[in-house]
Amino acid sequence: MRRRVVVTGVGCVTPIGNDVQAMWASLLQGRSGVDYITHFDASGFPTKFAAEVKDFRLGNSIDRPERFEYAGRNIRFAIGAAVQAIEQAELTDDKFDPTRFGVYLGAGEGQQDFFLFMRLIANAQKEGHFDMDRFTREGLQSMNPQEELEQEPNMPAGHLASLFNAQGPNLNCLTACAASSQAIGEATEIIRQGEAELMLSGGAHSMIHPFGVTGFNLLTALSTYNEDPRRASRPFDRDRDGFVLGEGAGMLLLEELEHAKRRGAPILGEILGYGSTADAFRITDIHPEGRGATACINMALKDADCTPQEIDYINAHGTSTAVNDKVETLAIKQAFGESAYRTPISSTKSMMGHLIAAAGSAEAIVCLKSIQEGMLAPTINYVTPDPHCDLDYVPNEARPAKVRKALSNSFGFGGQNISLIFSAFEG
Repeated sequence: MRRRVVVTGVGCVTPIGNDVQAMWASLLQGRSGVDYITHFDASGFPTKFAAEVKDFRLGNSIDRPERFEYAGRNIRFAIGAAVQAIEQAELTDDKFDPTRFGVYLGAGEGQQDFFLFMRLIANAQKEGHFDMDRFTREGLQSMNPQEELEQEPNMPAGHLASLFNAQGPNLNCLTACAASSQAIGEATEIIRQGEAELMLSGGAHSMIHPFGVTGFNLLTALSTYNEDPRRASRPFDRDRDGFVLGEGAGMLLLEELEHAKRRGAPILGEILGYGSTADAFRITDIHPEGRGATACINMALKDADCTPQEIDYINAHGTSTAVNDKVETLAIKQAFGESAYRTPISSTKSMMGHLIAAAGSAEAIVCLKSIQEGMLAPTINYVTPDPHCDLDYVPNEARPAKVRKALSNSFGFGGQNISLIFSAFEG
């Protein structure tokens, strides 16, 4: 028999709450975390708003936060969320073998030294010639090596391993918007295969910096609804014009079922299914017929040994871009058939924005909370129906519902597709 994988702890840091209960309360209230950017002066950008994490202090999570003086926001968010997950799971040093405890994250790069880098480039320009010697000399004098190191995407996983004595497998994947969902799926497989008993998995990311906003603006992927930022993220609405950039972290402690039982751990739910495909189409565009997304959903259903009729809720990727929402709707129809019209779907990106690499992990927690609480978070800002998006998107208000199994979709730039299926735990 296949080893069963359960979730025994969760934690998050998001634009709508710095722990799970705060995030969940905001979702049920339909409260948006989107506002004008404060991390830098974005007044000259086509998009002047984002979903920023607010009032988060690492010192509230750990002793001696000065150890992470040079760590970026992504690392701080990762630590804050991980501490919550470990505490909820009641995991102490005497309750696990450190060599059987691993970390698998989908974490993005840290904050970039944008203004320093631009100053170095400007100083090295001379009469149309770029002075590489001056650029190198001034860079060596002004750049902090520890800060540069902390920007690497592998650093969050390394820090978490050190903090929690996780001496088992340690990995990070960065498959764009699908990254943390892929990390959860791969961490599940590691436990199923017997290579670990415990895996701390999830993601962390912050791209709310000039490089990040510039890149997505050049891709024309961001909403430019500067008049009313809280209404900018409009998944599945006919008038949607792009996604809203967010930041944050989500962490799940995954555990082999018998190991969790032996130590008396709280069991929040079970991971039943994992699907992973690639569109093999274009770097920035998903396949217009949703072939990768459809196959991914079908793969997760097969892995979970369940039918579409058994899925009670779908947390959609739902970015609020014109193409994604239309194609995701098509993929759900192709995978679910007539059941697609009877299955409630919502996009919580309408409130917390798109956390990029961390998005899937926060949305996985939303699925688990839906199962535990019997409530569905809404898709806010849904005003004008789109004929291409004609399913039940739980518009604008939370809804009570009995949820036994939930599907979470994450579809990334480059055509990476991940679907996860969570269920209520049944012994």
